[in-house]
Amino acid sequence: MNRSISRSINRSFVKKQRQRVRAVGVLLGLIGIGLLSAWTSGDRPQPIESRWLKLDKQGQPMAPWAGPWACILDQQTGLIWENKLDDESIHDGYWTYSWYLASDQGGEGVENMGDCYFEASRCDTQDLIRRANHAKTCGRDDWRLPSVTELSALIKLDGRPGSATIATDFFPKTHRGDYWTQQTADQLNAPFQHLSPGAYAVNFGTGKVYGLPHRNAAFVRLVSGAETP
Repeated sequence: MNRSISRSINRSFVKKQRQRVRAVGVLLGLIGIGLLSAWTSGDRPQPIESRWLKLDKQGQPMAPWAGPWACILDQQTGLIWENKLDDESIHDGYWTYSWYLASDQGGEGVENMGDCYFEASRCDTQDLIRRANHAKTCGRDDWRLPSVTELSALIKLDGRPGSATIATDFFPKTHRGDYWTQQTADQLNAPFQHLSPGAYAVNFGTGKVYGLPHRNAAFVRLVSGAETP
């Protein structure tokens, strides 16, 4: 083929390729302008409002990324949940408690069979409730054990593999273990049947409810607010 003809063909090919590239560039530019216009005009996607709201020690709202926080408000139910820490205080997430109600509330359960270090002679649910109310945690003095329904509503089964079945970004220091509820149980899960009576606990590893003897050392997450049905 004649060299001049070959060069002419090559120039024509390159020219067409450049035209295609320019056309694609113009199109992408127009798309970008459209997206920028939509973004600046207020049509940009808005973040999904969280169900949870962090509260400080006085019970005042905090930003989602702020910390440390003392409590968590459930904006769906109005309940306020105790946050668990790692500071060896009464709110330390590693402490466990036996299930016990004071004599003026029936005197059920077993005293001081848990594992906590903030007091030498008491590691039970009643003592934790008393202390949280005395301290007015998050400005509240109506702390109590949650019901099965309330505690089960915290279960989140689609979390990170190996983590507790809860929204861990708001509920850290939650263990894959049993957490006491306020409801008593006459029939306990095997192999605890011979140790009846007891109380129900929600497991944040399996998401299931178990009947456990009062003397068992289980975790506790207190709640404040009117009981939900």
